[in-house]
Amino acid sequence: MVWKRLGALLLFPVQMVYLVVKAAVCLLLPPKLRDLSRENVLVTGGGRGIGRHLAREFARRGARKIILWGRTEKCLKETTEEIRMMGTECHYFICDVGNREEVYRQAKAVREKVGDITILVNNAAVVHGKSLMDSDDDALLKSQHINTLGQFWTTKAFLPRMLELQNGHIVCLNSVLALSAIPGAIDYCTSKASSFAFMESLTLGLLDCPGVNATTVLPFHTSTEMFQGMRIRFPSLFPPLKPETVARRTVEAVQMNQAFLLLPWTMHVLVILKSILPQAALEEIHKFSGSYTCMNTFKGRT
Repeated sequence: MVWKRLGALLLFPVQMVYLVVKAAVCLLLPPKLRDLSRENVLVTGGGRGIGRHLAREFARRGARKIILWGRTEKCLKETTEEIRMMGTECHYFICDVGNREEVYRQAKAVREKVGDITILVNNAAVVHGKSLMDSDDDALLKSQHINTLGQFWTTKAFLPRMLELQNGHIVCLNSVLALSAIPGAIDYCTSKASSFAFMESLTLGLLDCPGVNATTVLPFHTSTEMFQGMRIRFPSLFPPLKPETVARRTVEAVQMNQAFLLLPWTMHVLVILKSILPQAALEEIHKFSGSYTCMNTFKGRT
């Protein structure tokens, strides 16, 4: 037993080096992309913003069926018609992912009308955009219910069947604010940090589940209506991401079975700096970049 443990201890660093080298080689070689032609994709918050672009991108890449969930029927109808014009079967359901009973009820309706979901994209999110003391209690609860708990309910609704089929993918559209919070969006940052922990735990839990995987996307500020009014101090150095770019990279990450994706790549530097710099230095970076005051002009979705 002692020799077995010693052997495992000596082998471990070799395995780490091998995996790092393998990952580096994969970055240089053209990736092998997963075929989506047999996949039924459900996108929460699919009527507008990044969700609409995700639906387009999955359809463009040959997904079999697209299912949209959201709370605003007008937006869902428009996106559904657009996807159908692209030649892809598309359906929509009115569903508030923050409502557990509604999620389970509509999940059953989806299975009966459309079939099994093999790719679930948890994209729905809201932001209150105020400091803690200025926030309304109900608005704070709404953020947690939709941004965090909604993923619990949707995943519990669809994951069991994916495990039975040994075919499935859980996708989370998170935010870099899960790793580096800012003032003025305490509800959003907290909910996204919880969501990130949820996905990290889920991803590890699926390691022994053949055919079922997970992808977490953490993009920088994206130019959508949800964060309308947010201002970056140096937009030429840190331009907001385009929603179509986030959608394209997300679908590619799913096709490559990539567990975590930071957008843009410079966000990796932020993660490294947070782990090595003292708090005083991090505070100066926030002041210099303008993240301390970027939510002062926030208006949000109208």
